Amino acid sequence: MQKIDVCLSPDLIHLYDLAGKAVVVVDIFRATSCMVTAFAYGAVEIIPVEDVDVCASHREQGYLISAERNGVTPAGFDFDNSPFSYQVDRVKGAKICVTTTNGTVALRRSVSADRVYVGAFLNISSVVGALKAWSGDALVVCAGWKGKPNLEDTLFAGALIDELVGQYTVADDAALMAWKQYHVASSDLITAVKHSSHVNRLLGLGIEKDITFCLERDRYDVLPHLQGDKLVL
Repeated sequence: MQKIDVCLSPDLIHLYDLAGKAVVVVDIFRATSCMVTAFAYGAVEIIPVEDVDVCASHREQGYLISAERNGVTPAGFDFDNSPFSYQVDRVKGAKICVTTTNGTVALRRSVSADRVYVGAFLNISSVVGALKAWSGDALVVCAGWKGKPNLEDTLFAGALIDELVGQYTVADDAALMAWKQYHVASSDLITAVKHSSHVNRLLGLGIEKDITFCLERDRYDVLPHLQGDKLVL
């Protein structure tokens, strides 16, 4: 039987062998939720990078640019790290370069896997479908916050496992913890994350509507994946 595991932080990814695996990178609040939304609104390509200056330099190559550090967008960028920023006409047909505090780091550190998918609650059924069609093992890489695990990404990992048990077996305790935590929280995710550090961080920035939106299931039927250094559909 196939195995599914969970890496709770990109800083732990060196403990996992990515060869032959399908990796799902998740940053619920908010990078992967933004990427899924951008593709749903017609973006054709997203390049995730770790450095703000590298991201800014892509404007000269015809890219729209998006950046976030500590929840805030530096001056001079086209998009902030809210999925609502991408629900605009200029996204259709656009190429976008993105850098964020956590999500793009997780993506860049996952590139050695055989497949790398972008996951969010917004497209969870698309992710489930891809992993059901996959013949190898899988790993969920949670973006966390600056190397630390966070609740919302862990809950997504648990929700994904919950859809895949039967075809996949839980590989290790991190996956088991995520799955059990999801069962505790699944009836009301908003209440479950209410006191989490990232929710409090977003509330402090006045971004309450993003929280509810990013916890919606299956708003979009898109599945971005890495092709070289670019995310495409």
